[in-house]
Amino acid sequence: MTLTLITGASSGIGAATARALSAAGHTVIAAARRREALLELCDSLDGEALPLVMDVTDPGSISSALEEARAFAAERGGIEWLVNNAGAAESEPVTKASEALSERMMEVNFHGARRLMEALLPEMVSRRAGAVVNVASSAGLNGYAYVAAYCAAKHALVGYSRAVSAELEGKGVRVGLVCPHYVDTPMTDASLLKMIEKTQKSPEELRAFLASQNPGGRMITSGEVAGAILELLAEGANGSLVELDGSGPAPEGE
Repeated sequence: MTLTLITGASSGIGAATARALSAAGHTVIAAARRREALLELCDSLDGEALPLVMDVTDPGSISSALEEARAFAAERGGIEWLVNNAGAAESEPVTKASEALSERMMEVNFHGARRLMEALLPEMVSRRAGAVVNVASSAGLNGYAYVAAYCAAKHALVGYSRAVSAELEGKGVRVGLVCPHYVDTPMTDASLLKMIEKTQKSPEELRAFLASQNPGGRMITSGEVAGAILELLAEGANGSLVELDGSGPAPEGE
């Protein structure tokens, strides 16, 4: 079984991925900013897990966290799988665009993943074994009004991932992408609160609206995304991209 580092693991897709990996017998390093949430998650997992406080927007935080992660991994064969899931979405009209928001979107949605890949890929290539899955978004494939900076950051992540996968072809390391449409997560809930303030519509109306924007007519579940991530890590081809749009029935029990 493998050792997997997951960012943004304290809730939503990251927590669901940690649970799926642990249930499959893998050891997990769950990284995020909120230590208490990480401790609660790791206590709930089936197998061995390390809670790791990390802010992907801070190179110093990444460096110190990776030092702790490598110490944990030293007797477990190294970090073989990486899931870059940490992300954030903020909206503003382009006519009122701010430098600060654009920088935040790039730091959390692109540069964090890039820094972790640049730090861990040399070890994977040296072992000729490893896999990376970057959680992008349909916003990395399409454009959406009022979230230009977010779309730009996710497009950057998709382009970077595709370029790196091409560079690593034949070196034993695989890079894949998951691009879900609207997912039922705490991050979506936070976006709904802002939409309620601006539109005066009810949470039910806005949730139904977001679901209707997915080609399948329903919200994606965190479990669906976690399942796609696990499949890519275990057996996905290098350069694979999985787009989740809500087509088909929702998984039972979610």
